[in-house]
Amino acid sequence: SSFAAGLGVNPKTIETVDMLTGTDSFDSITDGADAVLVGGSGDFSVTSDLPWLPNFFTVLRDLAHNGFPTFASCFGFQGMVIALGGKVETDKDNMEVGSLVVEKLTEVEEDLLFGKLPASFVCQQGHVDRAIELPDCVELLARSKQCPFQAIKVKGVPVYATQFHPELTGDENKRRFLQYFDHYLKTMGKKEAEHILSSFKESIESSYLLARFKNLIVE
Repeated sequence: SSFAAGLGVNPKTIETVDMLTGTDSFDSITDGADAVLVGGSGDFSVTSDLPWLPNFFTVLRDLAHNGFPTFASCFGFQGMVIALGGKVETDKDNMEVGSLVVEKLTEVEEDLLFGKLPASFVCQQGHVDRAIELPDCVELLARSKQCPFQAIKVKGVPVYATQFHPELTGDENKRRFLQYFDHYLKTMGKKEAEHILSSFKESIESSYLLARFKNLIVE
């Protein structure tokens, strides 16, 4: 529903695929589709030894190599990095949670999605894993102090991925935070958790990314 709202489409037009079965392929997922969306995950890590992850990486790699319109966020971003030959690590000391500022790289002014964004903008974050090495086939679009790789595009094709969540509003991210609040209390302590809880705000600029993806790339 969050992706549908960001894209400006009826939720019924988005077909969900359960990658945990490990049976779906590039052909089965893209058949009849205009684009592929890869969301986040609060329960899984791309650094874990999970039986369905190799097929997940294979599908992401095929999406990129075939240049199929794709937008991936958070877990999807990390999966795309690994699928294309980069590296991701679990880094609790540099986790990002809340409504935080990201910096756009100056050299991406001509990019269809990111070119119209301001030099810095607020976005919704919620991750412990982060990319530490990007694959050679992507270009970096945005960064932050704690996480130097915030957004990428596969060179020459309409495949984008963001560490942040352009599909989430500030209120949605706050509800997500509350869903995992007991976990955050244990990992960061009461004072920091309550500070983050009170600091969520809207991320108008980054919320435009999905609409621009639909209007300029998918249609």
